[in-house]
Amino acid sequence: MSMFARRILLGVTAAIGVYVGLWAAVWPTGFYDAFPGFGRIWVAVDGPFNEHLIRDVGALYLGLAVASIAAAFARDAAAARVVGVAWTVFGLPHLLYHVTKLGGMATVDAIGNVVSLGGNLALGILLMLPGPRETIDEKEDV
Repeated sequence: MSMFARRILLGVTAAIGVYVGLWAAVWPTGFYDAFPGFGRIWVAVDGPFNEHLIRDVGALYLGLAVASIAAAFARDAAAARVVGVAWTVFGLPHLLYHVTKLGGMATVDAIGNVVSLGGNLALGILLMLPGPRETIDEKEDV
């Protein structure tokens, strides 16, 4: 994968991190009541409001966003792969949890939840992959 393609993926992960992170960290009640937006509600169906937990999730997403942004400015692919590991380590248990808690959601919300969280996980996995001519010991040109 070229550095250009990696930077696009890093931009997407950064945007996801900023969208979820700022909303949850700064407006936890609004996040609880209305995430992901567009008239859908995914968080409130999973249990009572917990400001501490929601703000922590926001901080986690903001941390991942900052790591994605920093990796986009790195001169080689190693930083992007490390960020991919972080998104994957977060994304897999996050997806697995939510897949088991879809019962209280409308079908469209359950599908949207699985697709969005699966997409986040896929982005992390893609960022971890070496390019076609890249090995672990080689650096990719900028």
